[in-house]
Amino acid sequence: MKKMFVMLVFAFFVFACNSDGDKKVEEKIDSLKTETPAPPVQNNERGLELVAQSDCTTCHKINEKNIGPAYADVAKKYEATEANIDSLASKVINGGQGVWGSVPMTPHPDVSREDAREMIKYVLSLKNQ
Repeated sequence: MKKMFVMLVFAFFVFACNSDGDKKVEEKIDSLKTETPAPPVQNNERGLELVAQSDCTTCHKINEKNIGPAYADVAKKYEATEANIDSLASKVINGGQGVWGSVPMTPHPDVSREDAREMIKYVLSLKNQ
């Protein structure tokens, strides 16, 4: 009986001291919680072409506020993550209101999701310019 008790105590200490497995599990959980950034947004010529062909410049300018926010201000506000790109692309397609004031953004239902994502990637690429 005494040997059994000693073996259980020993097994408990070995198990308790083996925290590497717990740390690895915690690291994996943390990495899933942290949003994975999108690939670096670089010179997005396709996005620039799409913006130029659209009516975006009616309300937006690159470096100064017009009816809507400047593209540079949007780029400063949002990190180039997949979630932000998707969210902003949805706003391009569906419209929105309230983030930049009371003037609503006109919906653009004819813009495809992929084109809207390319346009947003272009806008977010202006962050460091």
